[in-house]
Amino acid sequence: MRILFVGDVVGKQGRKALARHLLPLIDEHRADYVIVNIENSAGGFGVTAPVFAEFADLPIDCFTSGNHIWDKREVVDVLEANPNLLRPANYPAGAAGCGVHVGETAAGIRVATVNLEGRVFMKSLECPFRTADRILDELGEDVQVVFVDFHAEATSEKQALGFYLDGRASAVIGTHTHVPTADERILPGGTAFQTDTGMTGPYESVIGMKAEKIVLRFLHQTPFSFEVAKRDVRLSGCLITVDEQSGKASAIERIMVHYADT
Repeated sequence: MRILFVGDVVGKQGRKALARHLLPLIDEHRADYVIVNIENSAGGFGVTAPVFAEFADLPIDCFTSGNHIWDKREVVDVLEANPNLLRPANYPAGAAGCGVHVGETAAGIRVATVNLEGRVFMKSLECPFRTADRILDELGEDVQVVFVDFHAEATSEKQALGFYLDGRASAVIGTHTHVPTADERILPGGTAFQTDTGMTGPYESVIGMKAEKIVLRFLHQTPFSFEVAKRDVRLSGCLITVDEQSGKASAIERIMVHYADT
Protein backbone atom coordinates (compact mmCIF):
# COMPACT_ATOMS: atom_id res chain seq x y z
CA MET A 1 0.00 0.00 0.00
CA ARG A 2 1.02 3.63 -0.47
CA ILE A 3 0.72 6.49 2.01
CA LEU A 4 0.77 10.05 0.72
CA PHE A 5 1.83 12.60 3.33
CA VAL A 6 1.62 16.36 2.70
CA GLY A 7 3.73 18.69 4.83
CA ASP A 8 2.59 21.73 6.80
CA VAL A 9 -0.09 23.60 4.83
CA VAL A 10 0.58 27.33 5.28
CA GLY A 11 -2.18 29.89 4.80
CA LYS A 12 -4.57 30.41 1.89
CA GLN A 13 -1.93 29.83 -0.78
CA GLY A 14 -1.06 26.49 0.76
CA ARG A 15 -4.71 25.51 0.89
CA LYS A 16 -5.16 26.44 -2.78
CA ALA A 17 -2.14 24.38 -3.79
CA LEU A 18 -3.45 21.40 -1.83
CA ALA A 19 -6.92 21.69 -3.37
CA ARG A 20 -5.50 21.82 -6.89
CA HIS A 21 -2.85 19.12 -6.69
CA LEU A 22 -4.03 16.54 -4.17
CA LEU A 23 -6.36 14.53 -6.42
CA PRO A 24 -3.89 14.41 -9.34
CA LEU A 25 -1.16 13.24 -6.95
CA ILE A 26 -3.38 10.51 -5.52
CA ASP A 27 -4.22 9.31 -9.02
CA GLU A 28 -0.65 9.53 -10.30
CA HIS A 29 0.89 7.66 -7.38
CA ARG A 30 -2.09 5.38 -6.65
CA ALA A 31 -2.09 6.46 -3.03
CA ASP A 32 -4.23 4.36 -0.68
CA TYR A 33 -4.15 6.61 2.38
CA VAL A 34 -3.67 10.38 2.69
CA ILE A 35 -2.38 12.31 5.71
CA VAL A 36 -1.95 16.11 5.75
CA ASN A 37 -0.44 18.41 8.39
CA ILE A 38 -2.66 21.50 8.63
CA GLU A 39 -1.49 23.29 11.78
CA ASN A 40 -0.59 26.50 9.88
CA SER A 41 -3.54 26.51 7.49
CA ALA A 42 -5.45 29.48 8.97
CA GLY A 43 -3.48 32.62 8.14
CA GLY A 44 -0.22 30.83 8.88
CA PHE A 45 -1.10 29.98 12.48
CA GLY A 46 -3.56 27.38 13.70
CA VAL A 47 -6.84 26.00 12.35
CA THR A 48 -10.35 27.47 12.37
CA ALA A 49 -13.69 25.77 11.77
CA PRO A 50 -14.23 27.45 8.37
CA VAL A 51 -10.74 26.54 7.22
CA PHE A 52 -11.15 22.95 8.37
CA ALA A 53 -14.44 22.82 6.46
CA GLU A 54 -12.52 23.61 3.27
CA PHE A 55 -10.74 20.30 3.61
CA ALA A 56 -13.98 18.32 3.93
CA ASP A 57 -14.37 17.75 0.19
CA LEU A 58 -10.79 16.56 -0.25
CA PRO A 59 -9.89 12.86 0.03
CA ILE A 60 -7.88 13.18 3.24
CA ASP A 61 -8.02 10.36 5.77
CA CYS A 62 -6.23 12.01 8.69
CA PHE A 63 -4.97 15.47 9.66
CA THR A 64 -1.92 16.09 11.85
CA SER A 65 -0.66 19.25 13.52
CA GLY A 66 1.86 20.54 16.06
CA ASN A 67 2.49 23.34 18.52
CA HIS A 68 0.54 25.94 16.48
CA ILE A 69 -2.67 23.91 16.63
CA TRP A 70 -3.58 25.93 19.73
CA ASP A 71 -3.20 29.37 18.13
CA LYS A 72 -6.93 29.75 17.46
CA ARG A 73 -9.22 29.37 20.48
CA GLU A 74 -12.02 27.72 18.52
CA VAL A 75 -9.79 24.77 17.65
CA VAL A 76 -10.86 23.03 20.85
CA ASP A 77 -14.34 22.51 19.39
CA VAL A 78 -12.89 21.50 16.03
CA LEU A 79 -10.65 18.89 17.69
CA GLU A 80 -13.50 17.45 19.73
CA ALA A 81 -15.80 17.22 16.70
CA ASN A 82 -13.23 15.65 14.37
CA PRO A 83 -11.32 12.67 15.77
CA ASN A 84 -9.25 12.45 12.59
CA LEU A 85 -7.75 15.89 13.37
CA LEU A 86 -4.86 15.22 15.71
CA ARG A 87 -2.85 17.29 18.14
CA PRO A 88 0.45 15.89 19.45
CA ALA A 89 -0.15 12.88 21.69
CA ASN A 90 2.41 13.91 24.32
CA TYR A 91 0.45 16.89 25.63
CA PRO A 92 -0.70 16.40 29.25
CA ALA A 93 -3.83 14.46 30.08
CA GLY A 94 -6.91 16.65 29.80
CA ALA A 95 -5.79 18.55 26.72
CA ALA A 96 -8.49 18.73 24.06
CA GLY A 97 -8.45 16.21 21.25
CA CYS A 98 -6.21 13.19 20.85
CA GLY A 99 -2.92 12.26 19.25
CA VAL A 100 -3.74 8.93 17.62
CA HIS A 101 -6.19 7.96 14.90
CA VAL A 102 -6.82 4.54 13.37
CA GLY A 103 -8.47 4.60 9.97
CA GLU A 104 -8.89 2.21 7.07
CA THR A 105 -8.03 2.21 3.41
CA ALA A 106 -10.65 1.38 0.81
CA ALA A 107 -9.34 -2.20 0.93
CA GLY A 108 -9.87 -2.39 4.69
CA ILE A 109 -6.23 -2.06 5.76
CA ARG A 110 -6.04 -0.40 9.17
CA VAL A 111 -3.63 2.52 9.45
CA ALA A 112 -2.61 4.19 12.70
CA THR A 113 -1.49 7.82 12.53
CA VAL A 114 0.48 9.07 15.53
CA ASN A 115 1.23 12.77 16.10
CA LEU A 116 4.10 13.69 18.45
CA GLU A 117 5.85 16.94 19.35
CA GLY A 118 9.53 17.39 20.12
CA ARG A 119 10.93 18.97 23.28
CA VAL A 120 14.31 20.38 22.18
CA PHE A 121 13.91 24.19 21.72
CA MET A 122 10.17 23.68 22.27
CA LYS A 123 7.76 23.18 25.17
CA SER A 124 8.54 20.86 28.06
CA LEU A 125 6.00 18.18 27.23
CA GLU A 126 5.80 14.51 28.10
CA CYS A 127 8.56 12.43 26.54
CA PRO A 128 7.71 11.70 22.87
CA PHE A 129 9.81 8.53 22.96
CA ARG A 130 7.96 7.02 25.92
CA THR A 131 4.63 8.30 24.60
CA ALA A 132 5.32 6.45 21.36
CA ASP A 133 6.09 3.28 23.35
CA ARG A 134 2.78 3.51 25.16
CA ILE A 135 0.79 4.11 21.98
CA LEU A 136 2.42 1.22 20.13
CA ASP A 137 1.74 -1.09 23.08
CA GLU A 138 -1.93 -0.09 23.03
CA LEU A 139 -2.51 -0.61 19.32
CA GLY A 140 -4.19 -3.87 18.44
CA GLU A 141 -2.43 -6.66 16.57
CA ASP A 142 -4.66 -5.91 13.59
CA VAL A 143 -2.85 -2.59 13.13
CA GLN A 144 0.48 -3.19 11.40
CA VAL A 145 0.79 0.06 9.47
CA VAL A 146 1.85 2.95 11.73
CA PHE A 147 2.67 6.45 10.47
CA VAL A 148 4.32 8.95 12.84
CA ASP A 149 4.35 12.72 12.23
CA PHE A 150 7.08 14.04 14.54
CA HIS A 151 6.64 17.80 14.82
CA ALA A 152 10.00 18.91 16.17
CA GLU A 153 12.65 21.61 15.87
CA ALA A 154 15.92 19.74 16.33
CA THR A 155 17.27 17.53 13.56
CA SER A 156 18.98 15.35 16.15
CA GLU A 157 15.75 14.69 18.07
CA LYS A 158 13.91 13.78 14.88
CA GLN A 159 16.62 11.38 13.76
CA ALA A 160 16.88 9.84 17.21
CA LEU A 161 13.15 9.08 17.28
CA GLY A 162 13.42 7.57 13.80
CA PHE A 163 16.03 5.11 14.98
CA TYR A 164 14.20 4.52 18.27
CA LEU A 165 11.05 3.47 16.39
CA ASP A 166 12.89 1.69 13.57
CA GLY A 167 11.15 -1.60 12.90
CA ARG A 168 8.18 -0.65 15.06
CA ALA A 169 6.68 2.15 12.94
CA SER A 170 6.18 2.07 9.19
CA ALA A 171 7.29 5.69 8.85
CA VAL A 172 8.63 8.52 11.00
CA ILE A 173 8.41 11.81 9.11
CA GLY A 174 9.46 15.16 10.54
CA THR A 175 7.51 18.41 10.26
CA HIS A 176 7.66 21.92 11.77
CA THR A 177 10.78 23.51 10.25
CA HIS A 178 9.10 23.95 6.82
CA VAL A 179 12.35 23.19 4.95
CA PRO A 180 12.41 19.84 3.10
CA THR A 181 15.46 17.69 3.75
CA ALA A 182 17.16 15.43 1.21
CA ASP A 183 17.71 12.52 3.58
CA GLU A 184 14.69 10.34 2.85
CA ARG A 185 15.61 6.69 3.40
CA ILE A 186 14.56 3.31 4.75
CA LEU A 187 16.19 2.64 8.11
CA PRO A 188 17.70 -0.81 8.80
CA GLY A 189 14.58 -2.14 10.56
CA GLY A 190 12.20 -1.14 7.76
CA THR A 191 11.02 2.31 8.85
CA ALA A 192 10.76 5.08 6.26
CA PHE A 193 12.34 8.28 7.53
CA GLN A 194 12.79 11.92 6.50
CA THR A 195 13.99 14.63 8.87
CA ASP A 196 11.52 17.19 7.49
CA THR A 197 9.11 16.85 4.61
CA GLY A 198 8.80 20.60 4.07
CA MET A 199 5.78 22.86 3.81
CA THR A 200 2.93 23.33 1.37
CA GLY A 201 2.96 27.06 0.89
CA PRO A 202 5.01 30.01 -0.42
CA TYR A 203 8.73 29.30 -0.75
CA GLU A 204 9.71 32.89 -1.61
CA SER A 205 9.61 33.52 2.11
CA VAL A 206 11.19 32.74 5.45
CA ILE A 207 9.43 29.49 6.40
CA GLY A 208 6.21 30.78 4.85
CA MET A 209 6.26 34.37 6.06
CA LYS A 210 7.17 37.49 4.06
CA ALA A 211 10.94 37.77 4.22
CA GLU A 212 11.15 41.52 4.80
CA LYS A 213 9.25 41.28 8.10
CA ILE A 214 11.47 38.47 9.36
CA VAL A 215 14.65 40.29 8.30
CA LEU A 216 13.57 43.32 10.33
CA ARG A 217 13.05 41.15 13.41
CA PHE A 218 16.61 39.88 13.12
CA LEU A 219 18.06 43.32 12.40
CA HIS A 220 16.32 45.20 15.19
CA GLN A 221 15.63 42.39 17.70
CA THR A 222 12.18 43.88 18.19
CA PRO A 223 8.73 42.51 17.30
CA PHE A 224 7.36 42.85 13.78
CA SER A 225 4.08 41.26 12.72
CA PHE A 226 4.21 38.10 10.64
CA GLU A 227 2.52 38.09 7.25
CA VAL A 228 2.06 35.02 5.07
CA ALA A 229 3.94 35.28 1.77
CA LYS A 230 2.31 34.62 -1.60
CA ARG A 231 4.94 33.77 -4.20
CA ASP A 232 6.56 30.52 -5.40
CA VAL A 233 3.88 28.30 -3.88
CA ARG A 234 4.64 24.59 -3.76
CA LEU A 235 3.12 21.41 -2.40
CA SER A 236 5.70 19.38 -0.52
CA GLY A 237 5.41 15.91 0.94
CA CYS A 238 6.41 12.31 0.50
CA LEU A 239 5.07 8.99 -0.74
CA ILE A 240 5.75 5.85 1.30
CA THR A 241 5.30 2.26 0.14
CA VAL A 242 4.46 -0.15 2.97
CA ASP A 243 3.89 -3.88 3.15
CA GLU A 244 0.50 -4.08 4.85
CA GLN A 245 1.20 -7.52 6.33
CA SER A 246 4.46 -6.68 8.09
CA GLY A 247 4.11 -2.90 8.37
CA LYS A 248 7.62 -2.49 6.96
CA ALA A 249 8.34 0.24 4.44
CA SER A 250 10.11 -0.59 1.19
CA ALA A 251 10.34 2.86 -0.43
CA ILE A 252 10.04 6.57 0.26
CA GLU A 253 9.94 9.30 -2.37
CA ARG A 254 10.09 13.05 -1.89
CA ILE A 255 7.34 15.00 -3.66
CA MET A 256 7.35 18.67 -4.61
CA VAL A 257 4.81 20.24 -6.99
CA HIS A 258 4.92 23.88 -8.08
CA TYR A 259 1.59 25.71 -7.97
CA ALA A 260 1.33 28.07 -10.97
CA ASP A 261 -1.42 30.46 -9.79
CA THR A 262 0.59 32.80 -7.56
